Amino acid sequence: MQLEKVVNFHKALADATRIKILILLAEGELNGQTLAEKLGVTPATITHHATKLRDAALINERREKNTIYFTLNDYFIKSNSAATEALIYRRVGASKGESGTMNEENQRTRDSVLRNFFTAEGKLKSLPAQLKKKLIVLEHLVSRLEKGRAYSEKELNAFIKEVHEDFATIRREFIMHQFMYREREVYELNPPELWARWEELS
Repeated sequence: MQLEKVVNFHKALADATRIKILILLAEGELNGQTLAEKLGVTPATITHHATKLRDAALINERREKNTIYFTLNDYFIKSNSAATEALIYRRVGASKGESGTMNEENQRTRDSVLRNFFTAEGKLKSLPAQLKKKLIVLEHLVSRLEKGRAYSEKELNAFIKEVHEDFATIRREFIMHQFMYREREVYELNPPELWARWEELS
């Protein structure tokens, strides 16, 4: 399934107009009309391509009255690119003897975050605002899910509610940071190669 995720990411990029939209948005927020004028296409064309990019989580959009503004989702673009690299080189890394073990500093960081954000009973006090700490918490939670098991939305909500009441936000974060994927209201774990890596954040 990690191959399918990587393919879908690159399908969203497999169009010259969509690449041009991303290049323009890298300079800052723009609305659909402005994008259409800069690219010499109709607003309807921008809407079509923006939908593809939004569905692939490559852009964000916000509405202000009757105008829709678009921004680049920098984090998701970078994490998907890293996931592609990890998938391609996964066998090479194994053959070179990479153990994948966590170094002592990262282990101390992880242990500290888990102590601060979980109670002794294993309940999540709050979801961290800082991305690195949030990813540590999310990784800890999904590690308790069964690999290869398909969870209905109701089952996943029940799992999350055992540790925190805001199941909708945490479920969305699982998807956003590629710990899980969703298809027709069914959720499954992605392979660890696709997970957002907190170890790479400062």
